[in-house]
Amino acid sequence: MADTFFRAGYIESWGRGIEKMLTAFQEAGLPEPIFEESWGGVMVTLLKDIYTEVHLRTLDINERQIRAILFIKEHGSITNTAYQKLNNLGKTVSTTELIDLSEKQLIEKVGTTGRGTRYVLKGRNGHK
Repeated sequence: MADTFFRAGYIESWGRGIEKMLTAFQEAGLPEPIFEESWGGVMVTLLKDIYTEVHLRTLDINERQIRAILFIKEHGSITNTAYQKLNNLGKTVSTTELIDLSEKQLIEKVGTTGRGTRYVLKGRNGHK
């Protein structure tokens, strides 16, 4: 079947479709699709927004981190100071939890160390 589509010009080359799809999702600031084997086939789930409270609760993050991600979603970004105020924390715990979110590919650091640093949702430019 794939050979027929290739010869008809519906696909341009072998083995690049998923790679191109993932790149397009990333460039559009959308979450990557979830690929699962199901009933002898492949099921692809397209997510409009993984930054919902329901989905975030399925991840290995705490309530403060969920609150911060929802804050970023609403305001575009968060600083370490804002994270501290939002969660009534000290700087050390705040920094540790922001690094954890970054390592889990949920947020990314923008700017240099210090006051210029803010965190945005992964794959987004930080604008609301």
